[in-house]
Amino acid sequence: MYAKKSLGQNFLNSPSAVIKIVDSAKLTKKDIVLEIGPGKGVLTKELLNGGKQVVAIEKDKDLISILEEKFASELKSKKLILINADVLKINLEKLGFKNGEFKIVANIPYYITGQLLRMFLENDIKPSLLVFLVQKEVAERIARSKKESLLSLSIKAFGEPKYIATVPKTAFIPAPKVDSAILLIDNISAKNFKNKTEQELFFEIIHAGFGQKRKLLLSNLKKSTWTPGVQVEEVFEFCGIDKKSRAEDVGLEQWLCLIHKFK
Repeated sequence: MYAKKSLGQNFLNSPSAVIKIVDSAKLTKKDIVLEIGPGKGVLTKELLNGGKQVVAIEKDKDLISILEEKFASELKSKKLILINADVLKINLEKLGFKNGEFKIVANIPYYITGQLLRMFLENDIKPSLLVFLVQKEVAERIARSKKESLLSLSIKAFGEPKYIATVPKTAFIPAPKVDSAILLIDNISAKNFKNKTEQELFFEIIHAGFGQKRKLLLSNLKKSTWTPGVQVEEVFEFCGIDKKSRAEDVGLEQWLCLIHKFK
């Protein structure tokens, strides 16, 4: 079975990396796990050993038959649920998932990393914890960089990101062009927002703030359609934001403060 470039397939072939991924998920025998792109089932096998049930979403029809043969007994006992579908088109509620009552663990295609993070973190039905194998650079930007970005703030608004470990390109077949990293997002919730309106305003503000990265945040926000009549300088002072700051210099708590003052 050859990897399909069109689906971004790079099969994980490192027992040590698999163990680190599963350990990061802190699985118990009560946990329901959603796995995206199980591939040949290397990670699936360990997830089945750790959790109560695994629901695996696989888009590639050619891999379904391999997984059905490999996990025949687990499928029969319903310990494994295998679904042939595009994960970006699934409905979590229709599949029986409940908010905060499942975990997501996956070696995901690089090209849909951002889409998947938004899908699962901004959804009304959220996992309690998420572990993704992503490009090393992406994991560093989210969990290690001293500078913020649209991506890092979008994730920190809903959970606590942590860089677990680097996984070298040689751990995959075929080997990708770059190294990967295990990214954990723990304690996922919408606690930072009282309602959907606040959540939407948060994203409007950070997008406006990062609209022109070279310009000062103050300048970018003054041009926004929802700040006419607002003394933006006074809001910055209240939130403890330096007027000479750029968007990347401002932390999550200060952005959240802006929401409450601007709304």
